[in-house]
Order: sequence, then structure tokens, then C-alpha cells
Amino acid sequence: MMIITIIQARVGSTRLPEKVLKPLGDKDVLSYVVDRCRKIEGVNEVIVATSTLTKDNAIANWCEQHQVAYFRGSEQNVLSRYVEAAESYQPDYIMRVTADCPFVDYELATDMVKAIKENPVDIVDIVKPLPRGLAVEIISYEALKRINNGKTEERHREHVTYYAYEYKYHFTRLSYEPSKIIQEPQLRITLDTKEDYELCQAVAQQFNDHYVSSAEVVKFLKDNPKIAKINGHIEQKPVV
Repeated sequence: MMIITIIQARVGSTRLPEKVLKPLGDKDVLSYVVDRCRKIEGVNEVIVATSTLTKDNAIANWCEQHQVAYFRGSEQNVLSRYVEAAESYQPDYIMRVTADCPFVDYELATDMVKAIKENPVDIVDIVKPLPRGLAVEIISYEALKRINNGKTEERHREHVTYYAYEYKYHFTRLSYEPSKIIQEPQLRITLDTKEDYELCQAVAQQFNDHYVSSAEVVKFLKDNPKIAKINGHIEQKPVV
């Protein structure tokens, strides 16, 4: 079974410009994300998908310098960017990751890969809430192409898998329950604001290990509520 991970990345961000290239620990944010994705077992390739905008040359240059496969496509139509990025690989499944999640849970992702191999369906549903920034998504390439070729709204094109959650019964599904240790949805371990960056820096400085398990990160934040509160007031942008 061919499974590829596609990490969507761009430098444009209204709240925290160039966030994915910011320093983090002894590396940078995108290094954390790529390295952790490469630690996921059962994945054949990790690809960064960025846009064709001139400002995203910085992402392409980073990929070339770090010998990471990359693809450039539409800025706004992220769905088509994913479909086109996967075309040359013709995978069975695509794992979707966003580059603003430096502590993405590679252990959870490995378990999800094992689950999809044992029970092939269109999409895996994580049935318990997690901290924002840890989860990945797995969807079949055929399902993603069906969405891309169908009648969709702008929100479905910007948020790659959103259609599959809005129209659940159009797809075969597998429910996956993650470890109770990481079921702490009040935590925010993602990167969209300066407060998020401050928290991620605190985590990186604490562990000095870009392979630290997400479970350890969650425990650290629970044990240190002052750090967890740094970005506790941040509201996620709604899907419109």
C-alpha cells in the first residue's frame, strides 16, 4: 500500500507571517514538522506542498537546501494542490499535515496508518478531541479526487478534507480513538500567533529534542499551567 504525507506550507499568514520558517529550538518550525513526519512508520514519501507565489520561493528554497521533495500549486485551491502533488505518486492514501504543527504526533499517525492498512476505507475519523496541532488526517487518493472533481464550495477547496466531514455519508469511514493521555483538547500546540510561538519555543527549550513524543509535550503543559495559558485565550479562525 502506497501512503504519502503531504505537508501544506506557505509563508503568508495574517497573524504570524513566515511562521513555518521561524527558528525553533536548534532548528526551525518546518524542520520539526518534516522530521517528525519522516518518523511515521508505513509512509513512503514526505512532500511539502506550497504555492506558486513568488513569496513562497522561500519554501521551495528551504526544501532544496534540506533535500525534501516539494510541489508548487494553487495558493487558494489547496485541494487541487494536494491532488496534483500526489499525481506522480498515484498513492492509495494521502496523509494531510499542516506546517504550523511542529509537534505533530508521529506515534498517533503511525497507529492510524496501521488501522487503515488493516481496514481500508475512504477516511479515518479521530473520535476523541485532541490538542490543536497534534492530529493528522488520512484520506484515500480516490476519495480526494472525487471531492476535487465534484461540486464544492470555497471552504472545501481551502480546507482539503472538509467536504468529507461535512458530507460524512458519501464516504466509507473508520473510527480511531487515540490514547487517553493526549485527549486534552483545552491545549493549543499549534502555530498561528505570537503567543503560540512563545509556547512552542518554551516546549522546544524544555526538551531540546525535535522527536519528543507528543504525550510528553502534553504532560509538560499540564504540569506547567502558566506555560499552557500563554496561548489559552487564542481563538481558532472559523471555517467560512
